[in-house]
Amino acid sequence: MTQETTLERQATAAPDVPAIELKGISKAFGPVQANKDISIRVMPGTIHGIIGENGAGKSTLMSILYGFYKADKGEIWINGSKKEIPDSQAAIAAGIGMVFQHFKLVENFTVLENIILGAEDGRLLKPSLAKARRTLLELAEDYGLNVEPDALVQDIGVGMQQRVEILKALYRQADILILDEPTGVLTPAEADQLFRILGRLRSEGKTIILITHKLREIMEITDTVSVMRRGEMTATVRTQDTSPQELAELMVGRKVLLRVDKKPATPGDVVLDIKNLKVVDEKGVERLRGIDLQVRAGEVLGIAGVAGNGQSELLEVLGGYADGTGEVRLNGQSLDLTGRHSDGQSRRARGIAHVPEDRQREGLIMDYQAWENTAFGYHHDPEYRAGVLMNNAAIRNDTAEKMERFDVRPPNPKLAAKNFSGGNQQKIVLAREIERNPDLLLVGQPTRGVDIGAIEFIHQQIVALRDQGKAILLVSVELEEILALSDRIAVMFDGRVMGERLPEDTDEKELGLLMAGITDTNAPHSVAEVEANLAHAGGDPHKEV
Repeated sequence: MTQETTLERQATAAPDVPAIELKGISKAFGPVQANKDISIRVMPGTIHGIIGENGAGKSTLMSILYGFYKADKGEIWINGSKKEIPDSQAAIAAGIGMVFQHFKLVENFTVLENIILGAEDGRLLKPSLAKARRTLLELAEDYGLNVEPDALVQDIGVGMQQRVEILKALYRQADILILDEPTGVLTPAEADQLFRILGRLRSEGKTIILITHKLREIMEITDTVSVMRRGEMTATVRTQDTSPQELAELMVGRKVLLRVDKKPATPGDVVLDIKNLKVVDEKGVERLRGIDLQVRAGEVLGIAGVAGNGQSELLEVLGGYADGTGEVRLNGQSLDLTGRHSDGQSRRARGIAHVPEDRQREGLIMDYQAWENTAFGYHHDPEYRAGVLMNNAAIRNDTAEKMERFDVRPPNPKLAAKNFSGGNQQKIVLAREIERNPDLLLVGQPTRGVDIGAIEFIHQQIVALRDQGKAILLVSVELEEILALSDRIAVMFDGRVMGERLPEDTDEKELGLLMAGITDTNAPHSVAEVEANLAHAGGDPHKEV
C-alpha cells in the first residue's frame, strides 16, 4: 500500500524534477539570522545529507519545510508544485514526515496508540487501532521496521522508539522523510541498523533528508550532501566526489584535525580507587556487579560498552546521584556511597566534576538562563556570593568569560539554555565543570549530538585537563572516541569489567567481542554466540564486531 502510494506520487513528476526544492529561504529570530537566502534541490529516491556546525541553521531550515516555522521569505516546491506549508498538518498532507532529534512520543502510550495519535479515522478508536495494526504488519514486512505494537513506549529502548517515529511518518503516507540528528541518542549498533532501514526505504522510492554532524555517516549512507555554515548554504556535492576532510573544512571554514592530537600520558598517583562497587536499582536488579577500577592523575580511563551495561550507573554513583556499596577512595580518602554526604554537592566539594550523559535532563535546567546554569552546583562559592545573597553580576561576568573561552554561540549569558544548539549546551556544561580545576572529571558521552568543530574543541579540553595532571573517567558509546582519547580502556558488559586494554594494543574488533561478553578474544567464536551475547547486552546482533 505504502509503496504504491509513493510510486504513484513520483509518477506525477518528471524524473529530473526535485522531490524538494527550496528557493531563497530566509528566517530570522530577532537579531539572529538563522537562514539566509538558502536554495537547495533534493532529488527523489535519494538520501540527501545536510551537515554544518551546531547553530548553522540546519534544523531551522527543516522546521520551515515541516511547517514548524514560517520563512520570512522564500518558496517551497514539492514534486514540481509550489506549496504553502503553514503548519505540520500541511506538511503531512504534502507527503512530508519528520523524525526529531528528541522524540515526540507519549511515553505511557503503547506503540500502536502513538502511531495513530492525531491520525484517527473517527471518534471510535477500535477501528483506527485495528487498521493501524494491519498497516504496521505491512510496513514491517516492506521495510524491516519490526516493533511490538502493544509495548509501552517507556519500556522500549531509544533505537526502537526511533523506529516508532519513522513508522508514524510512514503510516501518514510520507514520501519524504526528514531525520534530524537520528543517531545522536543511538549506540553504534543501533545506528547501523538504522542505516539498513534507510537504505531499504530509499530502494522503495522514499526521499530522505539526513541532518547529521557525523562525517562517517555522511560518507556511508548519503548520495548527495549540502553544507551549511552560519545560516548560509556553502556547497552541495555528490558524496562520492568529496572526502571527510573537505567536508569538515567546508563546515567550519578552516582546516580541522580529524584525529586527537595528544602526547603520551605520564600517569601519577592513584586519584580514584574503586573496589567491589555494586549498585542495585529500585526494582532490585543488580546494575553493577563488583567493579574494580583505578584512575591515576594525568590519564584518561575510557569505559567502552553497549549502552545499558552499567556505565551510566557507574557515573551516577561516583557523581553522587545514586547509592552503592563497596569502597571508593578519592586521593586515598573514602567517599560516602550512601547518606547525606553522597550527593553531588559533597562530591564537588571533594574535587569531583561531572559532565552527565544527558545534558538536557541532568546537566542543565532548560528554561533557565546560561548564567544561572553556569552557577548550578557551585552557587555557594565565595566568588558568587555577596554576603548572604548571590552576586548575580559576578556570575554573569564569569559566565561571559567562560562563553568566550569555550566559544559558546551566541555568547549571551542571559539566553535560556533551551535556545542554544546541542553542541553549545554541551560547551556550557563543560565550561562549568572543567574550569573548576577538579582532581577527577567524570564525563559521559562528551560529544553526543555535537558537530565536528565542537568535537575537536571538546577533545582538546579533555586532553589539556589530562596534561595538567588531572584524572579523567570517560564513558562513550563511540569506539573511535574511546580509542582516540583513552590512555587505558576498560570494557563493561552486564555490570562487570570484562577486561582492560591499551589503545595501541587493541582494535574495534577485540573491543567489540569484549562488549559482547567474550573474554577469550583469540579463540574462534560462532555467529550464534556473538549474537546471543550482544542481544543480552542490549546491542544489535547484526552489527559486525
